[in-house]
Amino acid sequence: MGKIPEELLRKYVYPRIGIQRDDVIVGPMTGVDVALTSIKDNLVLVSHVDPIVGALKRIGWLAVHIACNDIATSGVRPRWIMPVIILPEEWEEEMLDEITRDIDHVAKELSVSIIGGHTGYGPGVKRPIVVVSAMGIGEKGRIITARGAKPGDKILITKGVGIEGTGILAHDFKDILQDRGIDSKMLLSAQRFLEDISVVREAITLAEKEVVDAMHDVTRGGVAEALIELANASNVRIEVWEEKMPIRRETLEFSMALNFDPLWMISSGTLILSVPPHKLEITESLLRELRIEYGVCGEVVPGKPGVIIHRRERVERISHPSPERDELARLWEEYPRVGS
Repeated sequence: MGKIPEELLRKYVYPRIGIQRDDVIVGPMTGVDVALTSIKDNLVLVSHVDPIVGALKRIGWLAVHIACNDIATSGVRPRWIMPVIILPEEWEEEMLDEITRDIDHVAKELSVSIIGGHTGYGPGVKRPIVVVSAMGIGEKGRIITARGAKPGDKILITKGVGIEGTGILAHDFKDILQDRGIDSKMLLSAQRFLEDISVVREAITLAEKEVVDAMHDVTRGGVAEALIELANASNVRIEVWEEKMPIRRETLEFSMALNFDPLWMISSGTLILSVPPHKLEITESLLRELRIEYGVCGEVVPGKPGVIIHRRERVERISHPSPERDELARLWEEYPRVGS
């Protein structure tokens, strides 16, 4: 599933949001993944919704983690979720069993309650779709959004570039990767990447210590897309160096085998942090204590909103979001899987 181009969102979506209510603090906008609604006194409801369509195995696991990640990047603990499960036209009981079992497991792991949702199947649907709405409660003045990056901030990237996509490929594209020389040991290692897709622990820790100006989790479109979303949301320019980014060996090997660009590969579990220079040392210390791999790979610089990525062999300049470039979506089209 692709995203609608930015110009069409501005033309047909953002102007059509119903009535303007005084209790809506932050509504729909590009690059800001949570809605903020005033509910009582200084309390704010933080909410988010996300669909997962680019996976077969562990789709329920992914859906809950990814929705809860967006709540956590605002500095708020997720409390409630509402999953919508759309099964393919042809489905078996085992598929529903696996999806709901994974949703329940992650909900218990993150201490969130399932308070509603919907389960059904759709004519013409070829593979399962899981959509999760997540919610939490925070305090006014303490909510972090992607609008907070400031000139002079250092840009950090955690865990690894393209880790979610690498994990999905190891599960759902296993046969192709084996045919192209990826051994079973590396496949097994990459499959475990899906265990790294939660950012709740590190996001909440960093928020509580008040060390970041902005956090943005990396989803569809990968690190490159997340950087331009952050830059546009904060109205800043970001300059980064690929060689300073953490990229795991499995991701590099998979990218050569399947010919994809890791920086444009979906990567839930990866956080982009905008950190004031005087708080960089404590931020690094906290990440080391949490045993979170990271790279200090750039900074927020003066200039028009945009991203400059110093690639190993060229310079890539990005001025607007391009979620259609997501490499996992392209690979699903190029190599249709059973059930897709």
